[in-house]
Amino acid sequence: MAITKLMNIKDTGTSDHAGHLNRLLNYMMNPDKTQEEAKVGAVNCILESASVTMQQTKESFEKITGRQGYHFVISFKPGETDADTAYKIAEDFISEYLADKYETVFAVHDDKEHIHIHIAFNSVSFVDGYKYHYANNDWAKIIQPIVNRLTSKEGLSTVELDPNEKHDRYKDHNTYRDGTDNFSDMIKRDIDVAIAESENYEEFLRIMKDRGYEIKEGKYLALRGKGMSRFRRCKKETLGIDYTEEAIRNRIPYESLNTYKAETDEEAQKIVYSRIPRGKRAKLSPVQKKYFARLYRLKLIQRRPYSKAWQFKDEIKKMHKLEEQYLFLVEHDITSLDHLKEVKSDLDSERKKVAGAKSKNYRTVKKLRELYQVASEMSDLAPGERLYQSGDKEFESEHIRYSELSNLLKKEGYSYEEIMRLKEHYHSEELLLKEMSKKASRDVRIAVSIIKELEEDMIRTPEPDKENDIQEKKLEKTKEKELIRQPKIR
Repeated sequence: MAITKLMNIKDTGTSDHAGHLNRLLNYMMNPDKTQEEAKVGAVNCILESASVTMQQTKESFEKITGRQGYHFVISFKPGETDADTAYKIAEDFISEYLADKYETVFAVHDDKEHIHIHIAFNSVSFVDGYKYHYANNDWAKIIQPIVNRLTSKEGLSTVELDPNEKHDRYKDHNTYRDGTDNFSDMIKRDIDVAIAESENYEEFLRIMKDRGYEIKEGKYLALRGKGMSRFRRCKKETLGIDYTEEAIRNRIPYESLNTYKAETDEEAQKIVYSRIPRGKRAKLSPVQKKYFARLYRLKLIQRRPYSKAWQFKDEIKKMHKLEEQYLFLVEHDITSLDHLKEVKSDLDSERKKVAGAKSKNYRTVKKLRELYQVASEMSDLAPGERLYQSGDKEFESEHIRYSELSNLLKKEGYSYEEIMRLKEHYHSEELLLKEMSKKASRDVRIAVSIIKELEEDMIRTPEPDKENDIQEKKLEKTKEKELIRQPKIR
């Protein structure tokens, strides 16, 4: 039985709009999951430059922002199929459902018991520029029936479904990947602790409420913690067999804080000591020690339960800032305030160089922009040109226009292929320079913040030598006053 999950991939909200999409593609092509990338493929694009091609399609239709792509996962039961069969099903599904309109990357992961297929495709069609649209209940009406037909053809079981019944298979990619699934671990952990602290089921519910959970009781016990948009049902398919209402009621009389501690102690990882000779660890400079100490104290917040972390958002924000500052100090091996100012000066120079390179790249691209448009029009006419060359005279007008554009490029000293390579090169250069500029600006910002804090610390706490000078001067003044007060001897 192969079941399909559908997700969309959001814009990051930064200049790197396709950041989430790029990370997904890197995950999909992991050699450890795909037989050293033997089970990875691409349709309508080259695998190595798939993300660049998808971005160029968005740029050509001026649809850079918004949803960047879509992610389908087709999962099989453990032992039901093999990687080769799954690979064929993926190819057939892409051919039938996406109809050769979207740049697509797919991969078969067989590193776990249940083999599964990842399919990621561009949100914008390279054919007509229209964005992919998921209509209500398409999963039950179109998508899963295609999967059923392909799996049945390979002799595999299928999913029984009613096209008129609404199915919630379509999820936001970030919520599915980063949020909702992570809440399951948090809920199970809090349930375990609440069971251990409770004498009966009513006390269990009260403790869960005290931990910040909203509770609904109906056919299933349902919980919603801070930061969760929906209630999570306590049933076998959601949290596991040990977290149903019946299982919780049965566990309460037999589990206590002592048994909970014993179980967690057994699961804890043990330190294994090694006799392998190691080099000495580099000592931290005084500046690095100061920020490490601050960071260490704030990191104690992480020991609090997940469900309470929302109460400490300011401290967590401060912790992240200190962590950023500490890593900066270590990366540049800062030893003193003067050294930090030197590094900051170098970073300012680096930032200016990158800004100059960005301007130069922009001017070059601006000169080539008209040729890019010519090449783009040739791309649109390419299918008609191929059909004309194969003997179909209905596409003669496309052939004439294609030839005119090709000659126009030749007059400028370029071919279509050269222009496309230049476009990809300068686009990659632009992304690289953006990333370098972003890092340089971030490093300068961090350096300025540390310099400001260190200088404020010096004002609040005088240097030891200066403090001694002040004390000595006070002592001298005191002695002078005492001498003045002493009676004169005649």
